[in-house]
Parts: sequence; structure tokens; C-alpha cells
Amino acid sequence: MTEAALSRRSLLGAAGGIGLTAALGVSGETAAASEHSKADVRINPDGRYPVVPLVKESWTLGVAQARSMPVDLARVEASRRENLNHMIGLIDAAFAFGAGPDLIFFHEFPITGFGAGWTRKDVLKVAIEIPGVETEEIAKKAKQYGIYVVFGSYARDPDWPGHALSITTVIGPDGSILARDWKARNIKGVFGGEIELFTTTIYDVLDRFVEMYGRDAILPVIRTPIGNVATSSVQREPELFRALAIKGAEVILRTATGGFVPTDIAATSLYNGVYTAVANNAISPGSPFFEDTNAGGSAIYGPDGEAMAIAKSPNETLVMARIPIGVFRARHRQPTIHPQLYMDVLNGYNPRFPPNLFDNYLPGDLKDAGRYLRDKGVWK
Repeated sequence: MTEAALSRRSLLGAAGGIGLTAALGVSGETAAASEHSKADVRINPDGRYPVVPLVKESWTLGVAQARSMPVDLARVEASRRENLNHMIGLIDAAFAFGAGPDLIFFHEFPITGFGAGWTRKDVLKVAIEIPGVETEEIAKKAKQYGIYVVFGSYARDPDWPGHALSITTVIGPDGSILARDWKARNIKGVFGGEIELFTTTIYDVLDRFVEMYGRDAILPVIRTPIGNVATSSVQREPELFRALAIKGAEVILRTATGGFVPTDIAATSLYNGVYTAVANNAISPGSPFFEDTNAGGSAIYGPDGEAMAIAKSPNETLVMARIPIGVFRARHRQPTIHPQLYMDVLNGYNPRFPPNLFDNYLPGDLKDAGRYLRDKGVWK
């Protein structure tokens, strides 16, 4: 299936083939077994997890700590192209002195940036389509260097008209789109009730998402020949990453835009025995925010929770570490947990905000989202 032909509904129609894997990070094995169940979650009962054969025993992970420049609303196409060209230039720079990374990983918004005061209309204006012009250009670089490229972006989807999405895209060495991972959830209720984020996440339209793509697509694990990869732009929800590890994630790639806590990233590795990387933005001269606000800190952590590499400055830089995937996989199993001790507690827990709140209403901006969600919480 070509990029041009790639769409969510066409992929759903091809549930028995590789197409579902490419768009949602669901394994071909799971997709083939779930034509009628829409990829319901299936977990191996023996501590192992589904994989595909490795093509190399070790590989280099590169985290590109890049600037974040918001698209200029007065010149959307030109400024978005400038951001794309800068991103492509950084991919070239990673190979300027010989062998670069096998996978290069960018932060949450290298192409669109994040604009102060943007409305839904603004975000939809600057957002990209996946596939689209931008992914085609990035795919050329992936093919040129034979690498994986992972990056986040605001995105539009014709199957979700009006919804502003935050998507992490994985492009393979052959230029194909291997995954378009939705953000699982936004945090709510932490801005004093005046504003809330209005991008649509899986949790905001959970029932419809499951109806369209199946429950397995909620937490996708991408089974590649260099290891099982998962992506996320969620912070401070360890249960989510534990679930990804149970499903077989070996390398978890976490995007950020300023607000992350290094301990949270390290704990993902320590508690689950996996590799974890965080890609944050660099100092961004000319952005509408203070240039050094929460910039830097991009890092790679090993299965013991210890840092393998950390950005030495908040400026643009490439953080790299070698992933010995063959040796790791030979001994690695699912995390050791004892759900019988606490599943009754988790099952009885009532989240502060219920799912599906954006299924019938899409707030126009941050303040409208704050107003809309103010009385939607169920905690007293």
C-alpha cells in the first residue's frame, strides 16, 4: 500500500494484512488473528511477547534535541516549510561525520511548533496530514540513510473532521509509515479551571476510537526488525508505560515540549526493565516563550533506570546511545507484577474526568475548553 493510499478506514478494511500494522502499531500477527474482534488485546501468558526477527544485534538510538518554533499564522505554508527544512537539515547533520543513528527521534512539535493562544482553528490551520507533504520529505531522508525517523506533530485526519490531533509518526528505512500513534490522554484539571487543552486524545473519544480501531490500538507496540518500539507524549502516568511493557515494548520513545520530569522517564525504565528515551525541545530563539523555558534534558535511559546519555546543554544537540537489543531480548521478559493484589483497587477507581468528553463537543480554544470541562469532573 502506498503512502497516498494510506487512510485509517482503508486500513481497517485490510485488517488481515500489514496495513493495520503500519498505521496503528498493531502487529501483523495480532491483526491477522483479530479480523472479527478488531484487534482485541491478547497478552502472552508465559512472560514472553510477540516479536519479529532482528536484523542486527545492536543499533544506535539518536535523540534530536531540536528547537520548537510555532508556525507563523500569517505565512503558514512558508514557515511550516522552514521548520521542516530545519528538521531535515538536522537529520543530515546527524550523518555529517559518518555513521549516524539507526533511529532518530524528535520532540512533540518540530514541524508546527506550539503557539501561545492558538485556537482550534489555528491548530487545524498549521497541522499536517499523515501521510502528506511533510512525511513524504522525511521519508526521502529515511530512505537515503536507511533509518527510522520518529517525530510528533499536530495533525488533521479526514476521518476525524474538526479534531486537532497530537500524533507521533514512525517512518521506516524504506520510507513507509509504520505508525501514527495518537496521544493517549491529556492531563485535565491542573490549570486552575480557567484553561484546558483542547487537542483530541484517545481518552477524549475512547468509545468511538475503539469502535473504529479496536482496543489493541489504544496502546500500540510497533514490532520492527530492530526491536519492539512504543511512543508516547503522556507524562506522569506509570501505569500506561507498564501496560506497554507488558505488551512487549522494549524501547519506549517519549516526546515532550518543556514539561517533563527526568525521574518519571528514568522510572519508566527502572520499573519495567526497558530502554526509555525522552526528546525535549532545545532553546528556541524567536519563539513567543522565554527561550530557555524548560528547554533541554533530552536523554536515554537503560533498563536499570540509569542514564546512558543526557544532553549536556539546552541547545540543539544529538544525544546517542547504543542499544544491545539482541542480548537484551535473550533475557528480557514482561515486567514482574502481582495484579491479584491490587486489581480490585484499580477496577474500583473512578477517574476524575470520564472518557468521551470530546465526542459531542469540540472546544474552540483553551478558555472554551476550561469552561466546558469545569463541571465535567466527577470528584467532589
